Amino acid sequence: MRLILVRHGQTQWNVERRFQGSSSDIELNEQGRRQAWAAGEAMKAEKIDAIYSSPLSRARDTAQQIAQHHDLQVTLETDFTEIDGGDLEGSPFGQLPEEHPAFWKQWREGTGSISCPGGESLDDVMERAWAALRRIRDRHHGDTVVVVCHTFTVIALFLRALDLAPGLFRRLRLEVGSFTEIDLNGDQARLVKFNDTCHWKEV
Repeated sequence: MRLILVRHGQTQWNVERRFQGSSSDIELNEQGRRQAWAAGEAMKAEKIDAIYSSPLSRARDTAQQIAQHHDLQVTLETDFTEIDGGDLEGSPFGQLPEEHPAFWKQWREGTGSISCPGGESLDDVMERAWAALRRIRDRHHGDTVVVVCHTFTVIALFLRALDLAPGLFRRLRLEVGSFTEIDLNGDQARLVKFNDTCHWKEV
């Protein structure tokens, strides 16, 4: 299966650098809508067999811009939603070291297994998102599948597919509207591209 992971377009909380998790259904802003349109244009000539999306509007609306060129319905998958940030939802990232010092230290230095206060860990996201992807892979042998989701969901799937440690998430930067492509052949995975933003840099 050829897997194309798409991070949703920009929202105002991305601009304000606020923690935007699963309970924050923030819509795309104007730039995000342009990025979603650019994603659709970039994939217009691709042969895409299925499109899945997180149910959050920022992902769903991005997915719809891709689906409209392929006469496909977007299938919503709850397990592709963003990490549950719990008490961190809506907080500016710059305030987290002061407001949640113990969490922040482990988040920056630990294994990736610490949970957001009142929410999920990256391990939790990896477990549910990978389970969903395995179900999809069983239905789409040899197909090209697009999954539109979120920062930590894309990173969790990327790390799990390549059998990398969750704590490596700190070394990865994932832009809004970006494409990450992985070829999945049984239990073997091959990275084709990561964080590709060439399609929207001029929008």
